[in-house]
Amino acid sequence: MRKVAIVDLPLHGGKAPAWLISRMKRLGKAIITVILKEFSYRELLRRLADPLWFQSLSYVLGYDWDSSGTTTVLTGVLREILSPDMGILVAGGKGKKALNTPNDIIRIGQIFHFSEKKIQELLRISRLVAKVDNALIQDEHALYHHAMFISKDGSWTVIQQGMNPRLKTARRYHWLSEIIQSFTLDPHYGILGNLKLPFVLNMATKESIEAQEVSLDLVRDGIRTIKRDLERLISTTMRIKKLTSFFGEEKEENVILRKIKPIHIRLLPTKINWTALERAYEIQPKTYEEFILLRGIGPGTIRALALIAELIYDAKLCWKDPIRYTFAVGGKDGVPYPVNIRRMEKVAEFLERAIEEARIGKTEKIIMLKKLSKLLGRTNDQTGEIMD
Repeated sequence: MRKVAIVDLPLHGGKAPAWLISRMKRLGKAIITVILKEFSYRELLRRLADPLWFQSLSYVLGYDWDSSGTTTVLTGVLREILSPDMGILVAGGKGKKALNTPNDIIRIGQIFHFSEKKIQELLRISRLVAKVDNALIQDEHALYHHAMFISKDGSWTVIQQGMNPRLKTARRYHWLSEIIQSFTLDPHYGILGNLKLPFVLNMATKESIEAQEVSLDLVRDGIRTIKRDLERLISTTMRIKKLTSFFGEEKEENVILRKIKPIHIRLLPTKINWTALERAYEIQPKTYEEFILLRGIGPGTIRALALIAELIYDAKLCWKDPIRYTFAVGGKDGVPYPVNIRRMEKVAEFLERAIEEARIGKTEKIIMLKKLSKLLGRTNDQTGEIMD
C-alpha cells in the first residue's frame, strides 16, 4: 500500500554534537543488526522508505522529532553503520556528498559485483528521482540532500530532502524500488513536510498525463512551435492583444485570457534552455521520462511547456500539492483526519521488538522504549493522518 504522511520539519541550522552522533551509531547499529538478522536487507529498505518509521527511528536514537536535521543526521549515521557484510550501502548524502553520488554508486556496484549495465541503471535512477523532485514537482523546496540506499541484489530506497529558506521549512521525499511502476506517475512512497501549499505544479502525477503528452509533442515539433506558443501566452498574459482580436468572433488570445489565473502569471518562466530543447528535438524522445532526463531540462523549461499545454492546448494539469495530510494544518475540507493509531502501533511494535533483542544495556533499552511510548502518546494528542 502507498503511504502518505506529513510531519513538521522546520528548517534548523547547526550540527549534531559528537557525543550524540557516537551514541546514535552504537544504538542504531544494534537495532539495524537485529532487523537484518530477523528479516532481511529488503525489509530494511522498506522500513527506511516508510516516512513514519524513519522518523520514529531517529527519535528513539535520540535526535529531534521535528527537525529537518532528522534526515541528514540519521542518513549520515546509517551511512557509517551499514557495511558490505550487512548487504546494504549508502550513496550520497547532504551537500557535497549528494554531488558525489555517482562515484559512490560506481564504488558500491564494484563492491557488490554489479554488472556495468546495472551500475548504469542505478546512475540513471539516481539522476531521475532527483529531477522529479526538483523539477517535475515545483513546490518551492530545492533539493540539498540525496541519499540512495542500495542492497546487494540491486534493490534501492532513495531519501531526498529540499529546503525553502524563505518559509524556513523542509520536505522529505521517499522512494522504494519495489513499488515503482512509473517514475513520472505518482512514484513516491511518501512525502513529508509541514506546510501544504495552495498551488504546486505537479507534473509527476496521473492527473498531469495529458500535459506530459502535449509537452512531448511540442518538443518533437521543434523550438519554433514552442517559441510561437510561449510568445502568444506571454503577450496574452500581459494583456497585450493584437488589434485583430477586437474584431469579429472571439479570438484565441481572448479565450486564453479567460483561463489565466494569478498563479499562471506568477509562474511564467524567465529562463528556458533553448539549447537543451533543440537537442531534445534532434533526439526525438519517445517518453516523457526520457525527455526530462536530458541535460539542461530544468524547472523553467518544464514549467513553460506545462503552461503552454494547459492554457493553449487545454491539457489537464495538476496544481495540487502532493502532500495530502499534516499534523499542523486543519480546515473545513476535512484535513487533517484523526491519527491512524493502528499503523502507529505497528511501527512501535516493530521497533520495540528490535530494541528488546538488541545487544545493548538495560538502561539504554528502557530509555529508548520510553521514547517510543512518548512518541505514540504525542501523536495521539495531535491531529493528523498517517495512512496506509
